[in-house]
Amino acid sequence: MTDRASRPKKPPRWLLRRPDPEAKARLFLFPYSGCGASMYQAWPRRIGAIDVCLIQPPARQNRIADPHYGTYENMAEGLIEYLKPHLDRPFAFFGHCGGALPGVEVTRQLAAAGLPLPTRVFVSSQVAPQDGPYGSLLELDRDGLRTELEHIIVNLGGEPSGPLLETGLEVLVNDIDANKLYRPGHFTLPTGITAIAWDEDPEIPGKLMGGWKDNTDDPADSRYVELPGGHFEFLSAPESLLAEIRRDFGEVAELPA
Repeated sequence: MTDRASRPKKPPRWLLRRPDPEAKARLFLFPYSGCGASMYQAWPRRIGAIDVCLIQPPARQNRIADPHYGTYENMAEGLIEYLKPHLDRPFAFFGHCGGALPGVEVTRQLAAAGLPLPTRVFVSSQVAPQDGPYGSLLELDRDGLRTELEHIIVNLGGEPSGPLLETGLEVLVNDIDANKLYRPGHFTLPTGITAIAWDEDPEIPGKLMGGWKDNTDDPADSRYVELPGGHFEFLSAPESLLAEIRRDFGEVAELPA
C-alpha cells in the first residue's frame, strides 16, 4: 500500500471551473480582498463569446488548506504556470479594488517572460501602483476589518458568523498586507488598460485613478470610464460594465449571427 504522505501532491487548481475549450476569448476575474472566486456567482458564464473564468487564490474556499501567497509577485508566478495552456486565444484580466493589482502583476510577468499578453487589463476602483497603496481598508485594525468583512459577506448574500468569519478575516488581513507590499515602481505594460470608476464609490474616487494612463507603452491605449453605482456594484455584473468589456475585446466578443 502506498503511504499517503509519499503520494505526489496534486497541482493547485487556480480556476474555480475549467475554461470552455470552444470559447473564442477568455476573461479571467480576480476576487476582491478577503474573498474567493465564488464572489462572482452573479456574473454570467459568458459575455457574448467571452468565457468568464474565475481565479481562485490560495487560502480560501476550496483552497483553504493552501498557504497564502504572501505577495502579488508570488501569486503571479504560481498562477502563470497554471494559466499557460489557457492563454491560447484572446484573453483579458478584470479585478476590483484589491483584486485589480494581481492582474497587473501577472501581465508584467507575462511580458517579461515573452508569453502571450492580455488584450486588455480592466482595473476597477483602484489607483495606479505609483499612486498607492490607497484605500480606507489599509488603515483599519483587525476589529475594523472584521466589521468591513461582515459588510462584504452581507453584500454577497451571506450571513457573517462564527469560525468562517474568523477564517475570512485572516485571509482579508493577509490580502491587505499584500496590497501594502506592492510597490513595483514605475512601469509600463505593452497592453491596453481600462480604468473603471463608480460614481457613488466613496472608497476610490475616480479623480484618483488618472495615473493608469502612465502605465501603458501607448497612453492612447489607456481608457477611463465612470459607471453608475457604488463600490460593490460590480458584483451584480451590471450591463454598463459588461458593455465596456465587450467594447474593449472588440469583434472577438461577438457571437456568430
